[in-house]
Amino acid sequence: MSRPRIVIVGAGFAGYRTARTLSRLTRHQADITLLNPTDYFLYLPLLPQVAAGILEPRRVSVSLSGTLPQVRLVLGEADGIDLDGHTVHYTGPEGEEGTLPFDRLVLAAGSVNKLLPIPGVAEHAHGFRGLPEALYLRDHVTRQVELAAAADDRAECAARCTFVVVGAGYTGTEVAAHGAMYTDAQVRKHPMRTGMRPRWMLLDVAPRVMPEMDERLSRTAERVLRQRGVDVRMGTSVKEATHDGVVLTDGSTVDTRTLVWCVGVRPDPLVESLGLPVERGRLLVDPHLQVPGRPELFACGDVAAVPDLNQPGQYTPMTAQHAWRHGKVCAQNVAASLGLGERRAYRHRDMGFVVDLGGAKAAANPLGVPMSGPAAGAVTRGYHLAAMPGNRVRVAADWLLDAVLPRQAVQLGLVRSWSVPLESSSPEVARVPGGPERTGKDTGPAGQRPGAEETKNHPDTESARNQPGGEPAKGRPGDEPAKGQPGGEPAKGRPGGEPAKGQPGGEAAKRQPGGGSGGAQGHGGRGRTGPSGSPRASGKPRRAVEAAGPRPDRGGTGKPGRAPRASGAGSGGRRPTAPSGPSRSAGPPADPGPEPPANQPPPGPDIAPGPVKRTDGRAAEGDS
Repeated sequence: MSRPRIVIVGAGFAGYRTARTLSRLTRHQADITLLNPTDYFLYLPLLPQVAAGILEPRRVSVSLSGTLPQVRLVLGEADGIDLDGHTVHYTGPEGEEGTLPFDRLVLAAGSVNKLLPIPGVAEHAHGFRGLPEALYLRDHVTRQVELAAAADDRAECAARCTFVVVGAGYTGTEVAAHGAMYTDAQVRKHPMRTGMRPRWMLLDVAPRVMPEMDERLSRTAERVLRQRGVDVRMGTSVKEATHDGVVLTDGSTVDTRTLVWCVGVRPDPLVESLGLPVERGRLLVDPHLQVPGRPELFACGDVAAVPDLNQPGQYTPMTAQHAWRHGKVCAQNVAASLGLGERRAYRHRDMGFVVDLGGAKAAANPLGVPMSGPAAGAVTRGYHLAAMPGNRVRVAADWLLDAVLPRQAVQLGLVRSWSVPLESSSPEVARVPGGPERTGKDTGPAGQRPGAEETKNHPDTESARNQPGGEPAKGRPGDEPAKGQPGGEPAKGRPGGEPAKGQPGGEAAKRQPGGGSGGAQGHGGRGRTGPSGSPRASGKPRRAVEAAGPRPDRGGTGKPGRAPRASGAGSGGRRPTAPSGPSRSAGPPADPGPEPPANQPPPGPDIAPGPVKRTDGRAAEGDS
């Protein structure tokens, strides 16, 4: 008799814990497959320390194959799920497609950046959900301080050394706290010629910092921020974002080159493609984390609306603490469904929260006891070391080195601005030239960007009223879409806008990196949607492999990345005529288009040569 097949989608806190517990409970009596875009588990709570130069990126990245030896790892992203056929369709990192059969399926796909219909935010802001975004922010902040120090104009210097963080939750508060310390250390040794110092702003429409925490801890965090010079503005958010600054809801304008979006998260859109009951985008499950009517389907983490047995009528919040505990209970119940052990309902006990504010400062309430200062700092770091599934010695070593040595404030330029778009549904993977696009699944019903709907339809760790953008903007459901906003009339020069001429294989959007149009756009410019409006309901890849409109003819090889053979000039999808030398065809030579800028990366195997421009409207070499 064959062993049961268990497929786990996602290796976040919930998925990783499920896989690790299941491998221990089944003891080789089941085949466990883990589907994830990356080969590591990311410990998100320490991500702000990566952006601040305290920890190296690999310290917060725990190897999946190294810590889960009994689990088969498949790199890829789930595109569609056939519940009746018991299969998961996925797209690999190089565009290849595959199918995974299952007897039990665990959905732990996690969450993505939450967007609101604020003009300019999608184009000029960056999120903070993945390792590439943290690396980009570290390089970007370092670059802006260096450029500000070299500037003679006071206005330019002030704009470059002003950093705006939107969202005063856990992530936003830690980013602002660590960022202020990082930039102050930079200018301490190399003061700016204009006599200015870096300025950090923390905005939120909530009445206080970290409204989820106890009021005393909230005051502690705000006091530390203000002592470090952070401009904390509660009841204020961004009304409009541009390349040169932001307009706030109070009418004031702030000149800045940095906008960090930490408003919140929403469940992975994969849930919408299932056609099952959801609660604010989260899949409804019973207290055993099982989907009613689907005995083979389990869900945990941010994609699952798990009933809170301690507070009847409510659901557990989308936090890492709950996701980690979901994973253990889900694994036990999956094993019980195979005849190994007994089922148990998910019931939690609040163990408190910790917030690292940098240095020896922190705010914590372990077991309900509020703490601040160095004692809270020791408890916070001790908690993180105990909670991490690996790399504890390396993390402790980096903390020790940071305490005795100055930080290395250098920019490596490994992640560019267009590689980490805010609208990306896969913040854990940076976009690369010639690689599969990852914006296809960001197209919601009627082509509208998820997150541009009313706040009540997309959950967050904070309440809906505590989100910026309270006034409905054009582009929401029922309103006229705003021009240039996803779901509205495409703006020229943006992905999905006016196509660039002279590109083979279809006309690509002018400003799309790699010369391609955005996401899973077909010939008609609309993504394929299923019954629930998700572009992945049909089982097609949620990441469009081709970035330049229709897929070029590959000559029947079927291998991704292989350039097609040119059988003529001027045909769509065929190799364009070389810029130099006469054409061999009887007709006039085809226009190859303008020469690409010298500072652009070379085109990948699936990208037609031609001009490649940025999507954020910023200078290609400055990323500022």
